[in-house]
Amino acid sequence: MQLVVHLLTVIRALAADRTRLAMENLLLRQHINILKRGAKRVRLADSDRVFWVVIRCIFKEWKEHLVVVKPDTVIRWHRNGFRYYWKWKSRSKPGRRPIGMEVIHLIRRMSIENVLWGAPHIRSELALLGHDVAESTVAKYMVKHKDRTPSQTWRTFLANHMAVSAACDFFTVPTLTFKVLYVFVVLSHDRRRVVHFNVTKHPTAAWTAQQITEAFPGGHEPRYLHRDRDATYGDVFRKRLAAMSIREVVNAKQSPWHNPFVERTIGSIRRECLDHVLPLGESHLRRVLGRYAEYYNRARCHLSLDGNAPEPREVESGPRRVRAIEHLGGLHHRYTRAA
Repeated sequence: MQLVVHLLTVIRALAADRTRLAMENLLLRQHINILKRGAKRVRLADSDRVFWVVIRCIFKEWKEHLVVVKPDTVIRWHRNGFRYYWKWKSRSKPGRRPIGMEVIHLIRRMSIENVLWGAPHIRSELALLGHDVAESTVAKYMVKHKDRTPSQTWRTFLANHMAVSAACDFFTVPTLTFKVLYVFVVLSHDRRRVVHFNVTKHPTAAWTAQQITEAFPGGHEPRYLHRDRDATYGDVFRKRLAAMSIREVVNAKQSPWHNPFVERTIGSIRRECLDHVLPLGESHLRRVLGRYAEYYNRARCHLSLDGNAPEPREVESGPRRVRAIEHLGGLHHRYTRAA
């Protein structure tokens, strides 16, 4: 048994010596091939670097046979090869999934057809069409308009009793013949819905009280009504509110920010409608505001309502074609999927 073990040891040593001798011959041939290139300064090719990296991995005594390069150089080549290998293995592009060209065309189309819309408004409209796109992506692809002034933001501070409170206010509109018309607006705080509006040349307390009656028919009165200190709200108006069990919440003097929701709505009416229309008279202004109120309640996306309209719109998804519905002669659009 000892004889067999001794023979195996001798055979292994002879095999190791032959392998070592073969590796030394291979390394010498590699050096000779490099020197035969005849250059004054030895220039190594990529194949030479790969050769020495492989030899380093399979031959323990590789450092003793290096003549042309230094051991540190071979180690640097190996590290560079390791870095390039993982760079190739991780070549898949990281980051968010790219959006389709259909969504990009929709973003550009909406920004062109609706000059007054910003990225949050377009993102809400896309969400209602079944496209979940980040606001930064919308801002990246939307068409910028040089003449469009950004809409101001309001900080909401009236959070309690939203479902049982409303607000009203007047604002003026000049006509083509330089006459002044008064618009009375009533807004529900629950869903920011325009409950009622009307136009008159001479507002009185009796006329304003009649508008409140028309805005809230029997059984739909709010608990609170916010208003400013305009002299138009006289005794007749206050008695009508008392008869309807509505409690007045009067703003402080010269403090429009105490009634922010209706002030914001009036600002939206001006920016999105009246700044682009020249009223010809009382009946014309009433028709224009009626169309805008329909768009405002049924189609316009509100940030405070999670990007939906006061009268909620359903989310539409699927492969159907997207079509645009014009409002106010094409000043605004509502997007829906074709049946």
